[in-house]
Amino acid sequence: MSVHRLNIQEINLAKERVPGWTVETEPRDALYLEWKGQDFRETFSLMTKIAEVAEELNHHPEWFNVYSRLTIRLTTHDVDGLSELDFTMAERIDALILQSK
Repeated sequence: MSVHRLNIQEINLAKERVPGWTVETEPRDALYLEWKGQDFRETFSLMTKIAEVAEELNHHPEWFNVYSRLTIRLTTHDVDGLSELDFTMAERIDALILQSK
């Protein structure tokens, strides 16, 4: 699948689809989310589901987990910034979070 780096107008439009995410610009364009589960088991379960989506889309997050906290960054290294793939992945993660409630 061919991807292109989104320009600022495309990013602003796509950002409306994932309101819980923050757009970072340093050190590179990325989507950022902080999520807190009830405990490690819930957080690890979410991470497992995200990993399945990441494999399906062949788009893998940068993430960090401590107990019930999970931070996620999405960026497309091939274009050194944000692509539609990042927003698709964020939407899929949001859907998993909604399912976990």
